[in-house]
Amino acid sequence: MCGIAGFLSTGGFAEDEAAHIARRMADALVHRGPDDVGVWVEKATGVALANRRLAVLDLSSAGRQPMVSASGRYVIVFNGEIYNHLELRQSLEASKAEPAWRGHSDTETLLAAIEYWSVTGTLQRSVGMFALAVWDSFRRELWLARDRMGEKPLYYGWRNGVFLFASELNALKAHPAFRTEVDRAALALLLRYNYIPTPYSICRGMRKMPPAHVLRVRAGTSNDVPEPYWSLPEICEQADRNPHSGSDEEVVGALEALLAQSVRGQMLSDVPLGVLLSGGVDSSTVTALMQSQSSRPVRTFTVGFREPDYNEAGYAAAVARHLGTEHTELYVTAQDALDVIPRLPRIYDEPFADSSQIPTFLVAEFARRHVTVALSGDGGDELFGGYNRYLLALRAWRAFGVIPFAARRIVGRALLAASPAGWDAATRWITPFRRPPELGLKLHKLGRRLIEARDLDDFYQSLVTEWTRVPLVDFGSNPRSLIEDRARWPAVREPIARMVALDALTYLPDDILVKVDRAAMHVSLETRAPYLDHRVVEFAARIPVSKKIRSGVTKWPLRQVLYRYVPRVLIVRPKMGFGIPLDAWLRGSLREWAENLLDETRLRREGYFDPRPVRDAWGAHLAGQPNGYRLWSVLMFQAWLEHHAAMAHA
Repeated sequence: MCGIAGFLSTGGFAEDEAAHIARRMADALVHRGPDDVGVWVEKATGVALANRRLAVLDLSSAGRQPMVSASGRYVIVFNGEIYNHLELRQSLEASKAEPAWRGHSDTETLLAAIEYWSVTGTLQRSVGMFALAVWDSFRRELWLARDRMGEKPLYYGWRNGVFLFASELNALKAHPAFRTEVDRAALALLLRYNYIPTPYSICRGMRKMPPAHVLRVRAGTSNDVPEPYWSLPEICEQADRNPHSGSDEEVVGALEALLAQSVRGQMLSDVPLGVLLSGGVDSSTVTALMQSQSSRPVRTFTVGFREPDYNEAGYAAAVARHLGTEHTELYVTAQDALDVIPRLPRIYDEPFADSSQIPTFLVAEFARRHVTVALSGDGGDELFGGYNRYLLALRAWRAFGVIPFAARRIVGRALLAASPAGWDAATRWITPFRRPPELGLKLHKLGRRLIEARDLDDFYQSLVTEWTRVPLVDFGSNPRSLIEDRARWPAVREPIARMVALDALTYLPDDILVKVDRAAMHVSLETRAPYLDHRVVEFAARIPVSKKIRSGVTKWPLRQVLYRYVPRVLIVRPKMGFGIPLDAWLRGSLREWAENLLDETRLRREGYFDPRPVRDAWGAHLAGQPNGYRLWSVLMFQAWLEHHAAMAHA
């Protein structure tokens, strides 16, 4: 695992100066790779590549980057892991195409494979997570690529005749050609979704590489249109036409075999390895499959909270005891979580507003004290229909969709008439195993959705949208993300399958994986997600919704795999999520901090937000209306802006 950066200059440069700039860019990523640094510069072609290394496979100097291929044609900087690199080596050896191996790193395997199969051919054969840059010195071309599901980040763009790329915006800022100008369209998207969707970034002119895409750049050109080498929308459409027709037992057996294969491949490491265990279905299944294939107790890590509504540590400990793992847990206080907030603008190098970023960082920081690599359960919800909103959307629309739109709006206003606390008090008679957590808040959200939605797809869009009317002074042309552009949606007939596909294409890479990558890499922890092996993804897409969700139980086939290792009684409970009591904190410990960032005079001076709707939302929140998650996006941008201004004057 590493951080990568570099540039291609059309005007040439002095070699010493270029090496110095590339080193500065790399050093901005030291948290992603504290073990080593490397720079490679070719003055004649104007290219510079830089790398910060977190040594995981082949800890010797044979794994150093930038790495030059055996023939000297290719130079690579690479962030990630290729889990099937030993199989790729065997294929190269069988074809008599292997070089005289210098070490056993997956980086060296990639270079040899690129020499034999080309960049695109190698990407299509690779199983892993990665962002990489490859310089072809024969053709004088720079290739950039990102893994299929978007686990590893990669930014790129042109500035004053210089093509820049890096794992994070922080590294791009170290190049003298870079200028930070806020992209107001991207800011509008942040307010809608609490994250900035690909390909946008907060910096105008800088783009995010889409997952499963490759980009070829030549000096003197400005062609920067990435091309797919694998397509999740096509996978979903093919699955819709040809779903898995096997029995329940066949589906569960095949899923177990694929997941076991993925977990086994991701356990390859030359450094200490563990797993982040929440006690839920996804991480418990990964843990069970790890332990079943390990000759020693697996290291498991859990962070617990004193607030019972947000604490799953006891469930995780019970799973760990049953499986016989070497379990370690840390209980954190509200103050521990609050202390993370001033660090968020540095950890997340562009504004990011999923508040579960805080516990995610805490568990990553805790695990890093003991291991360098940790597996996680990320991706299980998006592949197997695990979010409550899928069933909520379908059931709500079946109940209310037949009602004329005007009448639905009356129902929605009625749901908003009582406060969330009032709804919670009125529904306490419902048994906890059937009553969703934060029911009052969910009923408020339902009311708002009924007022806005005209069809089921509208309803889904409203469930994943916070600010429908963004409170910005100006954001130019209305930006359109994939969620808002139905023409680009996968042609999938089943509504829940369509929602699952859209979440896998948007929410997963742009929220969940960003949250985990930045939190973990800030403390130099490599995380791996076995569910995101593309062979698991392709199989999961073919499982019909009727098998994924059965009798109101989500992730049914995944649960059946888990129940082969862990008793149901340790798992069956309402879905909790990985959150914090944000609304309460904003009225309490965080009130002064938030008030300063949302000060009306400050908002007017900075010129991004219309103060009136922001102040109205803040006032309503202090009065008891749950606006915390909407306001968090405003607060995270304000905190990022303050941090950026401080760094610019440092």
